[in-house]
Amino acid sequence: MKIRLKNRLLVLTAENEEEARAAESWISTHADHVFVVNAQDQETFLLRDLGLRSEACREPIEVQSRSADEAVRLISNFAHTPFMLHGRQYASVEGFWQGLKFVDETDRKRLAQLHGSEAKRAGQQAPEAETFQYQGTRVRVGCYEHWELMSQACGAKFTQHDAARHALLSTGTRPLTHRMRRDSRTIPGVIMADIWMNIRARLEKG
Repeated sequence: MKIRLKNRLLVLTAENEEEARAAESWISTHADHVFVVNAQDQETFLLRDLGLRSEACREPIEVQSRSADEAVRLISNFAHTPFMLHGRQYASVEGFWQGLKFVDETDRKRLAQLHGSEAKRAGQQAPEAETFQYQGTRVRVGCYEHWELMSQACGAKFTQHDAARHALLSTGTRPLTHRMRRDSRTIPGVIMADIWMNIRARLEKG
């Protein structure tokens, strides 16, 4: 194997068919990996594999319902991930969250059965209000107590739904983000991402 140093590149060139086959096999199992260089002595250096770049560099994961990654879609509030909270069955976190906008319990029960864009569209039909009533408590829209309800719903989802829990834990220690074209006034994307990461940390501790 011929080795050349060229600017910011370390170039390895196979000099025979056996080396070419070995290089092809190695590349197939180390594609998109990150390496760190360690000097062993004056004439020898080591390339230590740190793993996939996305994990080694802790690249953020953007959580969106339309992600190409099925695991990421399961983390999203839109996902159909049934769970029970405060005695009511919900099809999704989105159904729970949008249902809070309605005063009538009949509407809340209806939204509890929805998920995805259908749940969000249903919530847009609710009249705007600065506060809402939940479990006998008056809550101001967009305040800490409102966000805490989202945390409880997400906690129930990831505790009770095995696939969703596995999906969240599979993100390891990588930061999670949630960006929208227009950030929510009720729960900003940074708060939503923080809720997911806090739940992940609790689940990792067991």
